[in-house]
Amino acid sequence: MASASRILLVAFLLATASTMAAAQKAAPAPAKSKAAPAAPVADAPGAATADGKPPPTDPIAILKKAGGFNTFCDLLEQSRVDTQLKAQLTDSYNGLTIFAPTDAAFDALKAGTLNGLSNQDQIQMMLYCVLPRFYSLSMLGTIKDKVNTQASGHSGPYKYSIKPSGNNVNVSTGVKGNNMLLNSVVSKDFPLSIYSVDKVPLPYELFGPQPPTPAPAPAPAPAPAKSKKKKKKAADIAEEPTSDSDTTSDETKNAASSLTGRWVAALGVLAAAVLGGAF
Repeated sequence: MASASRILLVAFLLATASTMAAAQKAAPAPAKSKAAPAAPVADAPGAATADGKPPPTDPIAILKKAGGFNTFCDLLEQSRVDTQLKAQLTDSYNGLTIFAPTDAAFDALKAGTLNGLSNQDQIQMMLYCVLPRFYSLSMLGTIKDKVNTQASGHSGPYKYSIKPSGNNVNVSTGVKGNNMLLNSVVSKDFPLSIYSVDKVPLPYELFGPQPPTPAPAPAPAPAPAKSKKKKKKAADIAEEPTSDSDTTSDETKNAASSLTGRWVAALGVLAAAVLGGAF
């Protein structure tokens, strides 16, 4: 009986295992989960634009391709400002805006205008043509306050006054007669916008009225010279000192005079006595 019960238990377990294995094979395989799409990554500075073209990060190349900006390009290169701009356009998320004076604008300057500037002043003048962020033409038209430039730093001088003028934008430096309209757009793709201007922007700090040079301090007045005439007069008035020999001589004279007077008086008395006896 015991052997029969064991045989029946083993047979039951084998049948159950066989049924479970068949059921597992018949079940459909679980579907593989789809990977979540990657989040969009913002374009890094220097990345290609949507149309596949490289972003504008070389202002010299853009200006030379446009033509008519040779003098401005030469000054950017001589001052090494072009190297600074390229570095900023590659690394900055703010972009830049350039007011590029044409060759005709430089030709209209008075002779010697640039020659009187030091090397540092020429660098400041080139940096003054650059705004430290990207501005479209419509953005410039909404500005109501003075705008810093690359020459300003964060809160320094070298600023522009920018105001809308009809469908255009008027830019003023503060120097008399030195205001200009943005004639045409040379570059409008972020991170660099370039606008052609018909005048050379002249910073007020370099070309505005300069304060008068203070007059030198007057030289100290010379001390008044002593009058020789007064000295001479004083010398004439002053009495010569009396020597001891002079004093002795005066005393001797006085004594002799006194003795003579006494003899004269005695002789007079004697003479009177003689005359009285005679009478």
